[in-house]
Amino acid sequence: MENPLLVTTSLPEFSQIDPKHVEPAVDHVLQESKSKLQHLLEQDIQHDWYSLIAPLELLNDRIERVWSPVSHLNAVMNSDELRDAYNASLPKLSEFGTEVSQNETLYQQIAELAESRHFQQMNASQQRVINNLIRDFKLAGVALPPEQKQDYKAIQQQLVALRSTFSDNVLDATNAWFKTITDESELAGLPESAIAMAKQQALHRQQDGWLINLEFPSYLAVMTYADNRALREEMYLAYNTRASDQGPHAGQWDNSTMIESILKLRHQGAQLLGFDNYAQRSLATKMAESTDEVLAFLNDLAQRSRPLALKELQELQAYANSLDGIESLNAWDIAYYSEKLKHEKYQISQEALKPYFPIEKVLTGLFEIINRLYGYRIQPSTQVDTWHKDVLFFDIRNSHDELIGQFYMDLYARANKRGGAWMADCVTRSRQDNGLVT
Repeated sequence: MENPLLVTTSLPEFSQIDPKHVEPAVDHVLQESKSKLQHLLEQDIQHDWYSLIAPLELLNDRIERVWSPVSHLNAVMNSDELRDAYNASLPKLSEFGTEVSQNETLYQQIAELAESRHFQQMNASQQRVINNLIRDFKLAGVALPPEQKQDYKAIQQQLVALRSTFSDNVLDATNAWFKTITDESELAGLPESAIAMAKQQALHRQQDGWLINLEFPSYLAVMTYADNRALREEMYLAYNTRASDQGPHAGQWDNSTMIESILKLRHQGAQLLGFDNYAQRSLATKMAESTDEVLAFLNDLAQRSRPLALKELQELQAYANSLDGIESLNAWDIAYYSEKLKHEKYQISQEALKPYFPIEKVLTGLFEIINRLYGYRIQPSTQVDTWHKDVLFFDIRNSHDELIGQFYMDLYARANKRGGAWMADCVTRSRQDNGLVT
């Protein structure tokens, strides 16, 4: 059976991807890419966009087609086996990426293209791609002496490993904490939907009563609605001390030393490249011109926001005191009393609004707005393999009913899924010659 990660004619067959497929696919595509890159560098021609930049983009796209599904699955369907395969492949990808970015021959060819007549004939987007490539080569240490190149490469390898372990620790710490409640009165104040969710979580773990955990829907419901102040405090501390030297799992998945190591390595890497610190290195690819500009913006924002924030906090403190005799608000009180105050002042309740906004209506409304603004129609499609039964898939069509894009939507929290919201590419589109390669 062909490795599903190496199939390039369709969207990823997520349900067919097994951890055992990961390393062989990565090894194959990296070896393939090295051969193609070597062939590209051996060409003795005056390069233009289509002989140099387009092949590089296709080479990078080929690697991404293999790695993006793996990276995505590691975030949304994490398992010990997949994590091992993912972490075993990271150093290989990092090493290849650094070697390419530090390849002086390739850099010289791109720099020469930027000075050629072909560059002047390119459109603005193409010129920007080339200028950014030159910038990124410099930021990867292409101009460093050989010994410092190796130092920079080693730093990047360590950073890749540390960032991955950091994320693993946060996920493990999040999954580790839960609390089973057998007396429903402890959940007083929670809306029926949150209590039902807690009951479902308990049944899922084959336990009696109700179960709350650190997945965000459960955490937010308790922090916003639970009358039990001690429960709010317990959950707040568990959530905000995840993967640290404090809290209920103190030291078990501790990222403290990892944070220090990441900061130290970032600083060392930045100094190798000639920056005073990592903040300066970070701004090399951003709109802000300097660290002073960023700090001035943040300080101005704080100065403008603080008076109003203090006024609102004082109002909330007075309200909590008058309602429950709370003399000093703590962090686990803010969301709870804010929701109550909002309801009292404006008769607005997020929970009361919820029945009017089921996911089907929200998506229908969102897609209608997109259609009115841009003329695009977004339609559901079920003929696609996904990684979980809750995942939705949609086609995007223009006014001529042409398919111009597709996307997955994975809305719900679950165990072994990273928290937060993010986007990952499965298949990208790039222009080659006069055709569109998908």
